[in-house]
Parts: sequence; structure tokens; C-alpha cells
Amino acid sequence: MAEVRVSLVCAVLFLSSVVVALVEDLDDSFKDKRMDDVWIVDFYAPWCGYCKKLEPVWHDVGAELKSSGSPVRVGKMDATAYSGMASEFGVRGYPTIKLLKGDMAYNYKGPRTKDDIIEFANRVAGPAVRPLPSKQMFEHVMKRHDVLFVYIGGESPLKEKYIEVASELIVYTYFFSALEDVLPETVTLPELPSVVVFKDGSYFTYDQYEDGSLSSWVNRERFQGYLPIDGFTLYELGETGKLVAIAIIDEKEHAEDSTRLKNLIQRVSTEYRDHFNRDFQFGHMEGNDYINGLIMGEVTVPSVIILNTSNEQYFLPTESMDTIEKLVNFINSVLDGTAPAYGGDGIFQRVKRVAFDAKSTVMSVFRSSPLLGCFLFGLPLGVISLMCYGMCTAEADDGADDMELMKREGFTDEEEEEEDEEEEEKRRQAAKLEEYEDEEGVGEDGGELQQKEEKSPEEKKAD
Repeated sequence: MAEVRVSLVCAVLFLSSVVVALVEDLDDSFKDKRMDDVWIVDFYAPWCGYCKKLEPVWHDVGAELKSSGSPVRVGKMDATAYSGMASEFGVRGYPTIKLLKGDMAYNYKGPRTKDDIIEFANRVAGPAVRPLPSKQMFEHVMKRHDVLFVYIGGESPLKEKYIEVASELIVYTYFFSALEDVLPETVTLPELPSVVVFKDGSYFTYDQYEDGSLSSWVNRERFQGYLPIDGFTLYELGETGKLVAIAIIDEKEHAEDSTRLKNLIQRVSTEYRDHFNRDFQFGHMEGNDYINGLIMGEVTVPSVIILNTSNEQYFLPTESMDTIEKLVNFINSVLDGTAPAYGGDGIFQRVKRVAFDAKSTVMSVFRSSPLLGCFLFGLPLGVISLMCYGMCTAEADDGADDMELMKREGFTDEEEEEEDEEEEEKRRQAAKLEEYEDEEGVGEDGGELQQKEEKSPEEKKAD
């Protein structure tokens, strides 16, 4: 039994060492060797909770890429220990995932799951533009991708621009190139060369004069016209510069109304594409919790909301969206500026956001763990209360001690006033007494003189 336990322990240690070896710990020397390979690196901080949550996923990414024969090497770097290196790569938060390919550094902003990170690594590590040499390959790629960008034609300035845009935006989607003969017969192009996006069961051609720069057009078209939206998708949609029209639904409690509203907004995305596609992205979101937190308010379910993620404004309809005509009119009112805008990113909204986030944090703590909430918030309040009580009582005691000392030393204001009054009263009485004595002295002297005057005649007569 002891030998079995030892064997198991050794096996676990061996497997752990293999997994760790698949994710290389990087230091300052990485700057010199990074140009030799393609790297995907996790810049982390030891105290970061999100970094700790990513750690097992990162080990799985290393194992998967290694076993599949991918040329991408997986590493991790303590950005607090090597802050200089982290700053050179533009690390501003933790964790930060970057794919380093030659002189280029690509940020990963997708979900932190194994499959999404691996898909990102393989996409960015490969060529910016992948060729489609046959119809079979074209059909295979069409089945795998919901949105597909393809350059059609031979060498041209447009192709050079297309490769440049692909090198920049490959973090978001794949880019392909093909000759005209590999396209399905249903695809007809007005001219060659052309850049085409295949999505939503159709295809759309880039027009330099109507669509502006190729980079902006690709950025706007890289999503399906209508799609399910969550918090992460909404963040990505904000980078397209479009307003986002969302049907807030609940298919469990409001199934019928939610389905009707979702179908309406989906119809608008397809039937009014030419009118709204440049400025709006359409989709639906299950439940209103995320939106309520975003706008710091309450949105009814089901309902429609339009978000401007660039300035945090939002628009709400004033009537029920039960027909496609009402929905189109509401979207047009947002487009022409007649619909009232709420929210924003002004000072008041920022202060409100701080207060709302603080309140939400406190409420979530108490909901998840009341005892923990009482400890986290009750203990500091209790300490502060005791400190205030101690300060107040200390001041009162100091005042009483000072008063007692002054009393002992005879320096209180009341006693000083009483002593002054007593001294003044004594002076007044002394003055009165002196006056009285002076008056009596004058009277006695006058009597003696009168007696002397009265005796003088007798004395004269006797004489």
C-alpha cells in the first residue's frame, strides 16, 4: 500500500511538472528571445483574484497548444516583479493577455476560456490572409464561419490595403483571399478586384465611395446583423462605433411577448439593412439584470432599448413596440436626434455611478453571505463608533479635570467674578464708613466750639 501511495504521489508530481513546463515563467531575458517565436503571454499580479482564476485555464491552454503541434509558445510573467517589461508591452491591468508575433503585439479581449484563447492564438499566429485555392475549400470555410471576409482578384493596390487591414484586425476575425473561379455561381461581383463579406445568408461588397475606409468597413461588418448579446459582446460591439438596438426578453416567463419582440427586431435588421446597417447593430439579451446595472435603472421585460456605448447614453421608446412600423419609427427618431437621450458620461452620472456601484457591492455581499457582510461592514462601523465615543468622553473628562484644577487654583471665571464683586462691595462699604465717620467728627467739633462760645460770657461775668 505504501508503494502504491508513493507511486501516485510521484505520478501527480510528474504530471504537475509537465503542465507547469508547458507554461514558461518569463523574466527580463524574455525581451531578447521573444523575436524567435510566436508567444502568447499572461501578464499577471500575484494578488489578483482574476489572475488566480485564469491560472488553471492557462495551464490547459499550454497543454492543448503543445499537444496540437501549434507553433505558439505559452508563457506567463509577474508584471509586478518585472514592471519595466510589463510597461514596454503596454500592460495597464491584470490579467493582460497578449500574443507577440515579431514586432506586433496583439491584445486579447475575449472570454477567458480555453477554447476562445486557443482559437485566438491559432488565428493570430497564422498568416494575416489565408488563401482559398478551391471551391471545396471555400465551401468548407463558409460552413465554419458566420462572418467571412474574402478578397477576390489578383495583385492590386486594394489587395495591399486588404493585407494591411487584415494584419491589424485579425484579432477579431479571419481574412481570406481567392480567385473568382472558386466562388459559387450565385455570387456575382460588379467589378474585380473586390472585397466581399459573406454573412447572414448573403454577401455584401465593399464600396470605397459609399463605405469609407476599408478598415472602418471591416470593423462595422465583422458581426452578424442580428445576434444574441451579453456583457462581453456588448463591449465588443462598442468598438464598431454603432448604436446597439437590443430586445430585452425573458423566454421563460414572457415567452410569447418576448418571441414576438425578438422577431420584430430581427426583421428590421434584415429588411431595413440598407437604411440602418451603417449606424445600428441589432440583437437580443436574455433578462434585464445586466442592462439595469448598466443604466442604473429598471427596464421592463420585454422591451427595446438602444445604447450608445461611446458616451453611455441610452434611448427608451415611449410606447409599446408591437408593430414593425412603431419600431422603425423609434429607431428613426434616435437616428435623427428627436428621441430623448438618458444617461451620459457627465460629472453627475459619474458620481451616480460611484454611489450605485458601492451600493450594489454592499447589497451583493449581504445577499451572498449576510454574516460576512455584517463582519466586513459592521466591524469597521463599530470600531469607528468606539473611537468617536472615546474621543467625546475623553474631551468631557479633560474639561472636568481642567475645571477641577481651576477650582483648586481659584481660576474659574465664576469665582473670579464673585471675588471681584466682594472686593467692590467691601470698597463701597469702607467708603461709606469713612464718610459716616467724617460726618460724626465734624459734628462733635462744632459742639465743642459752641460750648466754648457759650461759656465765654459767663467766664466774662465771673471775671
